[in-house]
Amino acid sequence: MKVQEEINFNRIAEAISYIKTNFKTQPGLAEIAEKVNLSPFHFQRLFSEWAGTTPKRFLQYISIGYAKEMLKKNQSLFDTALATGLSGTSRLHDLFINIEGMTPGEYKNGGEKLCINYNFAESPFGNIIVASTPKGICHIAFYEDENIALANLKYQFPTAKYQQVWDEEQQNALTIFGHDWSKLQQIKLHLKGTGFQLKVWEALLKIPMGKLVTYGNIAKQLQNPNASRAVGTAIGDNPVAFLIPCHRVIQSSGALGGYHWGVNRKTAMIGWEAVKADNMGI
Repeated sequence: MKVQEEINFNRIAEAISYIKTNFKTQPGLAEIAEKVNLSPFHFQRLFSEWAGTTPKRFLQYISIGYAKEMLKKNQSLFDTALATGLSGTSRLHDLFINIEGMTPGEYKNGGEKLCINYNFAESPFGNIIVASTPKGICHIAFYEDENIALANLKYQFPTAKYQQVWDEEQQNALTIFGHDWSKLQQIKLHLKGTGFQLKVWEALLKIPMGKLVTYGNIAKQLQNPNASRAVGTAIGDNPVAFLIPCHRVIQSSGALGGYHWGVNRKTAMIGWEAVKADNMGI
């Protein structure tokens, strides 16, 4: 490692350590930058390049991780906010909406008021579990074992009410495997994720069938060209397999890269879509 790179690495490591140790005081950009002897402007740029996110965002991740542990211990929203270094429940609310896409109360009850329909189906790429709420599809995943697939779904919404039944949302979603692409606009999604994750998943939905893009392409679309690693993480957390086409994203080298449900399956999807797109003249 070159001397300057080592210096930069040590600065970022020191900054991360400082944030983890002092997050309860919610240190600002200028305070953290001063600890590593950089101006706020240069520290912001350097941190984003090395960590793939901004110092403020990293502080939010640390803060919400602690807040989640507090809520799991049945602490009140007010006590959780103060213990996390936030001025009140309104800031805790904003933090959860920004990072988790739900209110702290919704996180605490784990989907208690949510009713989820689910069922199992076959696809050209293996068995899938598909789940929906009244708002739309919330989960599609490939599976080898039904019990494990259902357990994984329930882990995402631990206190929701479940019933194994087919509904219109699920049937519309499954038309994508039946080559009826005309119904794609009818498929509604109910996604739970951070603001950044939702932006990445929205970008994936815009990739045409039969086309491939790179992680770097997605990062540039989000106007954050240094966030390829963060984009990759968000893609890996995609809760709706195939319908949100994370399989259409590959590495800049041309290599397929990883896939949550297996690289062989990703290869099959890409080939299958290429043939369909060619037949449709896309």
